Amino acid sequence: MSQLTQTKTYVLPGYGNSGPGHWQTRWEALDASFVRVAMPDWDRPVREAWCETLDRTVVSELTGPLRFAAHSLGCLTLAHWALRIAGAAQIDKIAGALLVAPPDPSGPGFPRDAAGYGDLALAPLPFPSIVVASSDDPYGSLAFAERCARAWGSRLVEIGPRGHINADSGLGDWEEGRRHLASFLD
Repeated sequence: MSQLTQTKTYVLPGYGNSGPGHWQTRWEALDASFVRVAMPDWDRPVREAWCETLDRTVVSELTGPLRFAAHSLGCLTLAHWALRIAGAAQIDKIAGALLVAPPDPSGPGFPRDAAGYGDLALAPLPFPSIVVASSDDPYGSLAFAERCARAWGSRLVEIGPRGHINADSGLGDWEEGRRHLASFLD
């Protein structure tokens, strides 16, 4: 068995969850080591509740390495959890995080029923990370993604005009994203 299949990857969708055509859902279908974190309410997210759910999930894992494949609001949740909630024992399990299309809470497209996300956690993450951004994301500008990547100490990968990097972006199984995620085990 390869190291890729031995490493659990937690999938952190954003607002509304990720449907059947989304790359996160496709990755789960392709590889049983990808496990979605089931948030309490996908349509009315509360940052503290999402972070508590994430914390319980990671605490329940006895060993690592763990990776994260976060999209949209999942990126902001993961950053807040890692920087303000997680303990050293949880952080030590994490090999890295792929943070795709972080949304701007002050942007016009940000869901107004998402509570607690205005206070961004912007400091270096305690694990390796890559921020993937699109040049025409309606929920977060490239400048916002660059700001997040710089603050989080993440490598920034800009993939051109791909919208919100979701099912509507036509990425299919998004092999490029999987290669970025696999880099955390190299």
